Amino acid sequence: MSSFFQEDKGLSVLKRIEAVLFVASEGATATELAEAVGIDENTALGGLKALSEKYREGSHGVEVAFLGGAWHLCTVLDVADAVDSFREANERERIRLSKAALETLAVVAYNQPVTRSEIEDIRGVRCERVIETLLSHGLVRISGRKKSTGSPLLYRTTDSFLKVFGLGAISDLPTVSEIEELRSRREDDDSEAQ
Repeated sequence: MSSFFQEDKGLSVLKRIEAVLFVASEGATATELAEAVGIDENTALGGLKALSEKYREGSHGVEVAFLGGAWHLCTVLDVADAVDSFREANERERIRLSKAALETLAVVAYNQPVTRSEIEDIRGVRCERVIETLLSHGLVRISGRKKSTGSPLLYRTTDSFLKVFGLGAISDLPTVSEIEELRSRREDDDSEAQ
C-alpha cells in the first residue's frame, strides 16, 4: 500500500485518484481512473482499495464506494442529516432567473455602468421589475447616478454575479465576437446534423 503514497511528478497515485473521484459527478470506473491518472487498471483498483481503507480508518465524512458500476466519493450515512440540511438551505437560496432576467443581466454585464433606460433601449422592453429581481438576488447593484438630465441610477454587476457565473473578473466574460463565433459553430453543427 505504501507505493500508492510515493510521489510521482509531485503527486501520489492516491491523491490523483481522489481528485478524479472528487470531480467525477457520475463516478468513474477503474479503467477511466487508470487512464486519467496514467496507471494500469490493477494499480487503480489497488489505489481505490487503499483509499477506501484510508477513509474507513479515519473519522471522515466521505467514503469511497462502488455504486452502479462506478467508483464514487460520497458522504457517509451518519452525516446525512447535515448534508440534507445543507441541500435544503441551498435549494431555497438557489437563484432561478427568467430569460428576461438573464438578458438584462447580460446587458448590465457588457455595458456597465448602465442606466435602466439604456437597458430598455437595448432590450426593447421595459425592465424595471427585472432589475428589481436582479437587485434582490444581489447580482446587480446601484453604483451611482449618471451625470445627465434626471440623474438616472447606474447599475453594475456584483461580486456575487462573478461567483454565480464562475468568473474571476468581469473581463473573463466572452467577447461579443467569441459569442458570435460560438453561435455560428452551433448553427453549422445543427445544419450538419440535419
